[in-house]
Amino acid sequence: MPSIGTRPHLGPSGDDASDASDATVVERSWDDPDAFAVLFNRYADDIHRYAARRLGTEAADDLMAETFVIAFQQRRRYDLSRPHARPWLYGIVTNLVGQHRRAEARRLKALARVAGALSAEGEALEDRVAARVGAENSRPQLAGALAGLPARHRDVLLLIAWGDLDYAEAAEALGVPVGTVRSRLHRARTRLRQALGGSDPTALHEETEATEKTEETDRG
Repeated sequence: MPSIGTRPHLGPSGDDASDASDATVVERSWDDPDAFAVLFNRYADDIHRYAARRLGTEAADDLMAETFVIAFQQRRRYDLSRPHARPWLYGIVTNLVGQHRRAEARRLKALARVAGALSAEGEALEDRVAARVGAENSRPQLAGALAGLPARHRDVLLLIAWGDLDYAEAAEALGVPVGTVRSRLHRARTRLRQALGGSDPTALHEETEATEKTEETDRG
């Protein structure tokens, strides 16, 4: 795999790969492996943040690095008709998280216990603990509710809520139909609302995005 931080590859026409589509970068990397570093520069922070939310910061470094090693090794199998590699990378890291299901469940349950135990020590401290599971101003029960979800439902929910993927991208990442994503997401959020007394902090981003899209349509 190319070293990180290398100068962006210049294509035959002199164009900077930093302005090229992900698919173009991947194709160039077939003959010039150093070109693949552009994808790392684009997405490493996002992949690391997602992995840290799911398994903690200590595991995130290894998961992020392994994600790009696997992506580099599999780059010749990438579907060049897909201009954006982000769902592909999220699919890889989610599969890696899947190898640590028990660790993820233990972490979420531990966070739920800690959040509950510390709740009497002040709202500010409780908020900090809640933020560690990726939902600001959420209640401590969120971590426990996430831990109780079936793994396939949690993957869909967190790819959308924490990975910022839309339905089509989540479907691409997981290799399932969009209808399956919608079904799993609905079931996951139903379980969360039941556990959290009707609220669902993970829906905040999607609802905001939907509102923004509606406003854009209205302006159009």
